Amino acid sequence: MFAAERRQLILEMVRANGAVSLRELARVVQTSEVTVRRDVRALEAEGLLDRRHGGAVLPGGFTRESGFPQKAHLATAEKTAIADLAASLVEEGEAIVVGAGTTTQELARRLARVPGLTVVTNSLLVAQALAHANRVEVVMTGGTLRGSNYALVGSGAEQSLQGLRVSKAFLSGSGLTAERGLSTSNMLSASVDRALVQAAAEVVVLADHTKLGADTMFQTVPTDLITRLVTDEPPAHDDRAATELQALADQGVQVAVAGTQGSSGSSGGSGSSGGGAAAPARQQRRDVPLPGPRRQVPGAGLRAATSLGEQQGGGTERARVADLRRR
Repeated sequence: MFAAERRQLILEMVRANGAVSLRELARVVQTSEVTVRRDVRALEAEGLLDRRHGGAVLPGGFTRESGFPQKAHLATAEKTAIADLAASLVEEGEAIVVGAGTTTQELARRLARVPGLTVVTNSLLVAQALAHANRVEVVMTGGTLRGSNYALVGSGAEQSLQGLRVSKAFLSGSGLTAERGLSTSNMLSASVDRALVQAAAEVVVLADHTKLGADTMFQTVPTDLITRLVTDEPPAHDDRAATELQALADQGVQVAVAGTQGSSGSSGGSGSSGGGAAAPARQQRRDVPLPGPRRQVPGAGLRAATSLGEQQGGGTERARVADLRRR
């Protein structure tokens, strides 16, 4: 394929989806990520798209939000691995909140197997994934339906969360940086996510590597309130992602990295995943323990006595995250 043909196809993909990762672009145009990055840089110079960490978006993507159908087809293998790892953090009989998003929907499909669980959510898709789980109680917020992501937002959703206390909140977003924390491009969604955070003793952010370093309009969770980040293995050449992971760990965020089938760190597998509660992907979990005292969110007395970092004893794991940058 000639460079002009590649760039036209890349542009069409970005226009159709709003945002596309370099990994996905390279797969579709059947070339290396190095070549795709060069093409994206050329298209950006012409003002046809904007580069973002690990991918490309339409111009003005800082405030643009892709619709659910487009998001559902982005980084599917990564989201599956993240959901598998995040589900291992949930224990029988817990009460948790789960926010809206395609990654949290994948998580919900796995939570259907956890007995005695209570899930509070503002997402119709999360509730649908748990609708037939007879051992899971689902509590939905009130609010106004936001059709682009099938979430309930507004004052009704926020008021229904007042006085609520749960052990963990699982949230996704449009971008994550060490400087601002988790952010999203919609004001109403950000407001409800902040209310979900206030209800939880621990905050777990689910974000694939394409969101690391991306910064969108509305902050939802500042970095000092994020207990744990569950993400996937960034590409070896992605220095920015490795730097961002290290910066988050330095600020006290426990970082758990889930390997995906077919990734550079795993052998075998296709890297694709079917829907539903499929068998967990082969994973490489890397945890960075909290380096010292952290400010606690309201209701911190409900925090579990044993954290994932303690279970894994990740004394050498900060060096592993730092090694991502050196690669």
